[in-house]
Amino acid sequence: MAIMTAAFGFAIQYALGGQGITLPAWPLNGVILTLLALATTALGLSFRNRPPVQWLGGIPLGLSLILSLAVLSFIGGMVPQGAEGNPAAVRLGLYSIFSSWPFALTVALFLVNLGLSLVWKTVPFSPKNLQFILFHAGFWIALACGIFGSSDLQRLIVPVYEGRSTSRGLVSGGGREVRDLPFSVKLHDFSIEEYPPQLMFYDPESDRFIMAGTQAVTEVRKGTTISWKGTRVEVTEFMDSAMPGPDGIPITAPPSAGIPYAKVRITGSGEQPDTWLSTGGPGMRPYVAGIESQILIMVPGSPKSYRSAVTIQAEGGRSLEAALEVNKPVNFEGWKIYQMGYDEESGRFSTLSLIEAIRDPWLPGVYLGFFMILAGNTLFFWNGIKRSGVEA
Repeated sequence: MAIMTAAFGFAIQYALGGQGITLPAWPLNGVILTLLALATTALGLSFRNRPPVQWLGGIPLGLSLILSLAVLSFIGGMVPQGAEGNPAAVRLGLYSIFSSWPFALTVALFLVNLGLSLVWKTVPFSPKNLQFILFHAGFWIALACGIFGSSDLQRLIVPVYEGRSTSRGLVSGGGREVRDLPFSVKLHDFSIEEYPPQLMFYDPESDRFIMAGTQAVTEVRKGTTISWKGTRVEVTEFMDSAMPGPDGIPITAPPSAGIPYAKVRITGSGEQPDTWLSTGGPGMRPYVAGIESQILIMVPGSPKSYRSAVTIQAEGGRSLEAALEVNKPVNFEGWKIYQMGYDEESGRFSTLSLIEAIRDPWLPGVYLGFFMILAGNTLFFWNGIKRSGVEA
């Protein structure tokens, strides 16, 4: 039956030219889910002893549906979703498997199968069935909320410049589609903390860094040395934030305006007078040193962390001042707001911050299902411990 369901779904998908199923948003998705739950309950209670219904809620069908979902999910993980490729694969929905008809029909049938078994264990209620009820009800709730709530998920990318505010965001993965937010974000300051720069040799002929030969260091500081083919480089001075002076010699500057500079002494086969190196930046060219056919450069350190100091203002007047960081969301009016990115070409001088705003109203239902599954597993192990204690 699971294979027939998936095959029927692929046939519908192919007949529709690859057009998948689009789930409705709230409240229609909530109505459909409620009707599905009520119909499953009525079917289980009214026709419990009918062989077709017993088969529909049976373990063999459930296991085959789980296997079918695993295969479809495997396809979704192996085939690039949202891409274009073989026309037949596109028409079958392999590039959009999680919104395809075979996936939707298999999930719907699995919810019916799981729901029937849950009804039969719940009515009439018996305490010995509590572990089964918690686990399967949690599974049903988590799966149903995750699938039916996907149409209400909003994921927006909000670009905002320092000193400005915006209440609009780009739909993630939606091209240039723009949506209004129920709040505005004002960016006061964007800052980046970088790892120390690295000294490396660059080969213009092969257009690559010579990593192994230079033994690139993780920190440039006074006294740092590197060697390559008889050439020795020693850092005699280091300034983590400076800018060129009138005579070209770097002078100390605030972090918001300066870039790293290092004075190096080159001895050995490529010996030359002491020279300054710099990473370069907006309006400031990098300082490099030519050593025979190679170029000695100082590469900017990669970002260690970056954050945005913002004020989030709701339409109703509520406001929140926050420092947004990656993987440290701020909750505001039902939205999770993250630090996402910045203008990477400008690096530490970026005045643009990319903020991600996510709203998933069905997520509490998914969490509820997971907690019920956890409670069911805990009860299972607890009962096992008690039984082993009695047997001992």
